[in-house]
Amino acid sequence: MDVKIENGKLIISIELQTPTPSSSGKTLVVASTHGNTPTRCIIDGKPVIIGLNAYIKK
Repeated sequence: MDVKIENGKLIISIELQTPTPSSSGKTLVVASTHGNTPTRCIIDGKPVIIGLNAYIKK
């Protein structure tokens, strides 16, 4: 995952993966951070933490 702050916007770039069933089995995950991930982006002296799940319906 690549994260940057540009012109007041948080820009996230993450690799797509082959659709994989979610833990509940209701959706197919196409990108995920697999939990909350600290980034190198800093706001008010603290790292921005991202928890991202991108999915499609089964």
